[in-house]
Amino acid sequence: MNIHEYQGKEILASYGVRVQRGIVANNAVEAVAAAKQLTAETGTGWHVIKAQIHAGGRGKGGGVKLAKNLQQVEELAEQIIGMQLITPQTPPEGKKVNKVLVAEDVYYPGESETSEFYVSVLLNRGTGRNMIMYSTEGGMDIEEVAEHTPHLIFTEEIDPAVGLQGFQARRIAFNLGLSGNAFKEMIKFIDALYNAYIGSDASMFEINPVLKTSDNKILAVDAKVNIDDNALYRQPKYAEMRDIREENPIEVEAKEVGLNYVDLDGTVGCMVNGAGLAMATMDLIKYAGFEPANFLDVGGTADAKRVETAFRIILKDPNVKAILINIFGGIVRCDRVAQGVVDAYKNMGDAINVPIIVRLQGTNAEIAKELIDNSGMPILSAVQFQEAADQVKAALS
Repeated sequence: MNIHEYQGKEILASYGVRVQRGIVANNAVEAVAAAKQLTAETGTGWHVIKAQIHAGGRGKGGGVKLAKNLQQVEELAEQIIGMQLITPQTPPEGKKVNKVLVAEDVYYPGESETSEFYVSVLLNRGTGRNMIMYSTEGGMDIEEVAEHTPHLIFTEEIDPAVGLQGFQARRIAFNLGLSGNAFKEMIKFIDALYNAYIGSDASMFEINPVLKTSDNKILAVDAKVNIDDNALYRQPKYAEMRDIREENPIEVEAKEVGLNYVDLDGTVGCMVNGAGLAMATMDLIKYAGFEPANFLDVGGTADAKRVETAFRIILKDPNVKAILINIFGGIVRCDRVAQGVVDAYKNMGDAINVPIIVRLQGTNAEIAKELIDNSGMPILSAVQFQEAADQVKAALS
């Protein structure tokens, strides 16, 4: 579950991480009030107006602006709230901005130059350990840094059984070229950041940039946070941070009816039982020369009602040109699935306007094929994987 920047900063602050302070606003009036409150609390004279969407690269798309007075705060808030913000990480049509974060200016002049760093905490699935990835090249696309200057990216792997060790935090501060008070501040920052990552059951904390201010403080200017969905049952206060307006509406609807659905970019809709078979089915579609339109796991049951619901979910994607149903009859018999597909097709009438290919294998697979072939419905049936691939290819040729 992704959350907004201001929510990520709330989590960080609760674990003692110093953050760029800000107040969220839903309209220009609230933005001006937030700016006045920030000035009273922090003394900041300038304010940063930051669009709150679940995507990076907001500054490049015009979603982060500096306001030097209250009039500019109002004007920029009006400009950003309601806009379709397009960044390298949004869909082509962009995302609508529903709120902004009015933040303090932390790039004030002082005794030393400011410096920006990149720091993230995530799981290294290859080693089964947590990993802190960091670089002196903060404020830039980390992908660009990795491609062109990989020697500027450092990693620190942490054994989850023992946690972050002091020498590791010190090594990070040293590799970032810090000294004096900034060195000590970075050690505290890394320790608190790792505790936030563990304590919130996050799958990723990405802070870009981490700022060394002109008076040698270390703070998070941004916060991109992903909370592990599987841990939300024990993190109810974080579950409340979910903003479904930022999520794919088809995926939200599928989740509400208990379907595991992930939207993809292809033209062949998939309805499968079991995650492993779903992955194999997507490979099958690519083998046939096409791209899957979704990942959809209907689970261990595939009765008429569930199949019909899955049909309606898949067909909400206008790019779908055909649907491949690939069911292994283990827990559920193939003939029952076949009957469910036929009944669902009858119930939906003209709502289904794309070819349907059904591949059933397992208990009563032959009976299931006969049911489909004799249904009078324009449904293509298959038993073997290759046969299903050929049916998809023929339907879309």
